[in-house]
Amino acid sequence: MKTKFREITGKAQEVLLRYPMVLLMGLLSSVGAICMLDSKNKKELLFTHTKFTICCCLGISLMFALKILSQRIGKRLLLEVLGTVFLVGFYFVLPGKEREFTEVYGFIVAITFLLSHLLVSFAAFLEKNRELNFWQYNKNLFVNIFLTAVFTGVLTGGVELAILAVDKLFDFNFHDKLYLDTFYVLAIFGSSFIFLLFNETGLNYLEKDGTYPVILKFFTQFVLIPLLFIYAIILYFYSFKIIINWELPRGWVSYLVLAYSIVGILALLLVYPLKEEKAKSWVKVFSKLFYYTIIPLLVLLFTAIFTRILEYGYTEPRYFVLLLALWLLSVVAYFILNKKASIKFIPVSLFIFGLFSLIFPYLNAFSVAKRSQKNELIKLLDQNKLLVNNKIDFQKRVSDTIVIEISDKFQFLAKRKQKDFLLNLVSGKTRNLLAREFEQPYSWAFITLRDAFTNVDKTQEASTLERLVLESETKVTHIQGYQYLINFNNYTQESRDINGDTFEIDNQTEVNNNRTIRVILNSAQSVDFGPAMNKLFENNTSRTGTVTMKEISMENDLGKYHIKIVFQNMSRNKTPDNKMNIYYDNAVLLIKEK
Repeated sequence: MKTKFREITGKAQEVLLRYPMVLLMGLLSSVGAICMLDSKNKKELLFTHTKFTICCCLGISLMFALKILSQRIGKRLLLEVLGTVFLVGFYFVLPGKEREFTEVYGFIVAITFLLSHLLVSFAAFLEKNRELNFWQYNKNLFVNIFLTAVFTGVLTGGVELAILAVDKLFDFNFHDKLYLDTFYVLAIFGSSFIFLLFNETGLNYLEKDGTYPVILKFFTQFVLIPLLFIYAIILYFYSFKIIINWELPRGWVSYLVLAYSIVGILALLLVYPLKEEKAKSWVKVFSKLFYYTIIPLLVLLFTAIFTRILEYGYTEPRYFVLLLALWLLSVVAYFILNKKASIKFIPVSLFIFGLFSLIFPYLNAFSVAKRSQKNELIKLLDQNKLLVNNKIDFQKRVSDTIVIEISDKFQFLAKRKQKDFLLNLVSGKTRNLLAREFEQPYSWAFITLRDAFTNVDKTQEASTLERLVLESETKVTHIQGYQYLINFNNYTQESRDINGDTFEIDNQTEVNNNRTIRVILNSAQSVDFGPAMNKLFENNTSRTGTVTMKEISMENDLGKYHIKIVFQNMSRNKTPDNKMNIYYDNAVLLIKEK
């Protein structure tokens, strides 16, 4: 027993000494996730913790890749310093406020995570003549990841059940937060530690020769390849249908072709060591024929992609699909034309394409998407003769489908900080409304733009969105007679302690599918302002657009206090399914003792 314990502690100590930066990133990721949970009601702090956690999670794979590389070339300290500098820089690349974190940053984070994992796969194998070692290394990583998932799942489930058993049997009444904290520690830091235990000494252990796993051969031969065969039949029959009917392919066929190609390449990588064995003729046949089967499908793929791009222009998702198609074309050409092709080309080339999409000037995904959608917007306005002296004529007769398309492009560009370009297309009151809209935490520029068109032909096919805006003439909140003031907005819940009493503003709850605001005193008494909000709009139900009021406010008694809510503006959108969505920006809760 002592021997086993010493062996386990010895391995744990080796992991701590060999992979300190990887484990540090795992630990910080767990701490960041716990802090996210603790700050869920504090919006800005939550976003800061989220950014920190994202960067630390990225650091797990990045530091592991640099550690493996250092085992090949040395310079461990330099590589770890460079990795740390990159992570700190990446933290500051992400926006400082949640309102600025658009889908663009989502793409940046996702692609960067992909690049860091690709770096793990090839960083130590850039020189020639290590083909089989490269395969063994990645095969062992793949197996270790699977084992880590199993071990982590069992460990996490077992510990959580043990905590639950102690809680229920001995009446400890643990806080629910304990279960989530435990999960974050074990799922992130624990899984990192277990994965490193499986990797033992690192590069030398992972790249050593080993027998080909029978289960891998079975999985490839009887699962992956039959699936590929089914995919190929479906796609080829669809291609014949297109040719016979002489029609353009549907957009989602791009994903099927990419899925077939990627799964096929994965299958080829899994059986790579078997292709030279005479007894495995099926592997040779599959290896030779697969890339040729992709060639007709590439024609289908590029036709589907460019059909969408030529009609609607580039967006980031279309850019990445096109980039994947170009990468696939390069892989097919490389393996067909090169008799001494290396499987390292697959992850290395994908890494280069991914890096290109993020940082290459002018041609990266985000520059191309913005430039394309600007051109598409101008073209749409020109085609419908809506530009007069380079400004949109909102009085001109236009169909609602065109209005929706224009407003969607406005929203797309607004999220990508093209404020000046958009404001240059409008003038007068609409420009002022849009300028103010861009300053709000969440811009509804597309609704503002739709409301600006005054001569719109409605079509049955178009989905409409009716909007009524209530705007206060009073720009200064009068607090005379009140003792306390709490600022809040549409997107966060607030809780404040006043005179030993706790006031909570709940604006995240819906009652009968309608948005409401509840002010709760000491978790016991509450006032629901939902009916009063709806009444304000019902009094103006026959109107659309913007209605100016002297003051937008409502008040009520709550326990020993009298409270009043004052809004600068409120809007209500009626969706096609008759659901009413109420929005507002900054509001004020005034409180006084009765």
